[in-house]
Amino acid sequence: MEETIAGTEAAQIPKQRGESLLETAVRYAEERHWDVFPGTWLEAVDGRQLCSCGDAACPAPGSHPARPDWATQATGSATVARRMWQKQPTASILLPTGRTFDAISVPETAGFLALARMERMELTLGPVTLTPDRRMEFFVLPGAAVKIPDLVRKLGWSLSSLDLAVLGEGAYVAAPPTRFGSRGAVQWACRPTPANRWLPDAEELISPLAYACGRDR
Repeated sequence: MEETIAGTEAAQIPKQRGESLLETAVRYAEERHWDVFPGTWLEAVDGRQLCSCGDAACPAPGSHPARPDWATQATGSATVARRMWQKQPTASILLPTGRTFDAISVPETAGFLALARMERMELTLGPVTLTPDRRMEFFVLPGAAVKIPDLVRKLGWSLSSLDLAVLGEGAYVAAPPTRFGSRGAVQWACRPTPANRWLPDAEELISPLAYACGRDR
């Protein structure tokens, strides 16, 4: 486990390797002040990893909400998070969007292209996840879901012409190290650090993201 720095503002979320889902979920709530809630989990059946929801053809095995009232279940309390994962230690870690952050979801190829462009532009990024279904999710300030359609139009695109989606209120993202069945685990393309505790506004990132998605069509 990597060394952690003392103090709330300096605290870093450590590497996932060797850490339990419970401890990771608690750290997200404690260090990042993100709401978290436990989703479904994987169960070994006849040598296969199946979703606890019971659907053999589940499109997101082990990585979706386990109950319809998940939005009310989500908590920012480390104590409550610990209690929830103690009941089901292998449950996936899901983060509701539209609260402390929204997420802009783009194809992996477009995401890496955008990351390179953002680095050249010296933009400050928030955390970015890389999912096993080859999507990248850029964390931005809440409210992006309302702004982005108009921002994209001003750049000369229509949202329907780009493979770009905004996850806001009523949606969620799966957080590392949640696994998508046998497809692998969610990873950080840009890790949460003290430097990106303050998230960018969608307006700061939409130009390179839309450009990359347009190139990726």
